[in-house]
Amino acid sequence: MLILRDPEVAGGIVATPEIRRLAEQWFLDVCVDEPYEPDLHGYLIVVEPGDSVLDLEEESGCPFSCFEVLEELETCYEMVFISGDGDFGIVIFIPKLEGIDADLLAVCAEYAVPVP
Repeated sequence: MLILRDPEVAGGIVATPEIRRLAEQWFLDVCVDEPYEPDLHGYLIVVEPGDSVLDLEEESGCPFSCFEVLEELETCYEMVFISGDGDFGIVIFIPKLEGIDADLLAVCAEYAVPVP
């Protein structure tokens, strides 16, 4: 699992160019008017082969079934958790790649909303 709490790290995402682009854009959007602060704005997770639903729940502190948004993109799923009343969020990118947990991909396929 790749955990991104620094905008400079986003350029090193190699899973898919789409995930790299989405991560870079997320940091730009969050930091429009202020410097990025992970404890205030949240952070990103990129799922890697071998990561399980339990791993994601432990890292994020969020039950997997309590996502705010789950969208299907061409090469990945984007899952968003918002905790509290503020801007803090955790965005999880789940690539549609061989080796990604089958149960995780099945949940995403069942509940995701396609992005046009």
